[in-house]
Amino acid sequence: MNDINKELKNFVLSLGVDLFGVADVVSIKDKFLLSNEAKNNFNRAISIGIVVASGVLDDIDGQPTRLYYQYYRTLNNLLDQIGVRIASFIEKRGFKALPIPASQVFDGDRLNSHLSHKEIGVLAGLGWIGRNNLLVNEIYGSQFRLATVLTNLDLICARPLEKDCGECYDCISACPASALGEDSRDYNLNNCFLKLKEFQKKRIVDQMICGICVKSCKPSKNKN
Repeated sequence: MNDINKELKNFVLSLGVDLFGVADVVSIKDKFLLSNEAKNNFNRAISIGIVVASGVLDDIDGQPTRLYYQYYRTLNNLLDQIGVRIASFIEKRGFKALPIPASQVFDGDRLNSHLSHKEIGVLAGLGWIGRNNLLVNEIYGSQFRLATVLTNLDLICARPLEKDCGECYDCISACPASALGEDSRDYNLNNCFLKLKEFQKKRIVDQMICGICVKSCKPSKNKN
């Protein structure tokens, strides 16, 4: 089984992902908005991430841009394709897999998806939930997009990191919606939602995205 763990990781990294981790999701799968069969079948989740190009984020100044919107969609599509290839890799070896789209919201009022990629990222040892209410990685900050592949392949799982944002409060001052606070639990969904609707209504972007808190949570190499 160790061989297939190594083989899978090498395969996934060869597809161009920047983040890879495996999580035991038994403790959270009751929260998945999936069929009971899917919940029963899958106890492992592969979390993958691709870093957002710094040039795209640098162009954001107080509001999202059309460039960021297009790049966001392209990156999600790339992650979805990689998820399909990972699922195929697993199923060809006699196991089950279910790729979950990077960004597929079906409850617009609560911005809910089938599962929380960031929560799985935490369990996969890729980072922690920061003050920005996003997954924060110790190398890349929050400047990446995530996707997930569920599987019944009994992979070796990572452990969550015991880290936090420390003395960094950059996202709080950057947030145009005043939606962030001292702790991720202080996140104000309503404030964030209203600002996203405002951006969408102004036709700045055609999707409920912002990117400002992503830009403010910088990779460690760019920290002052």
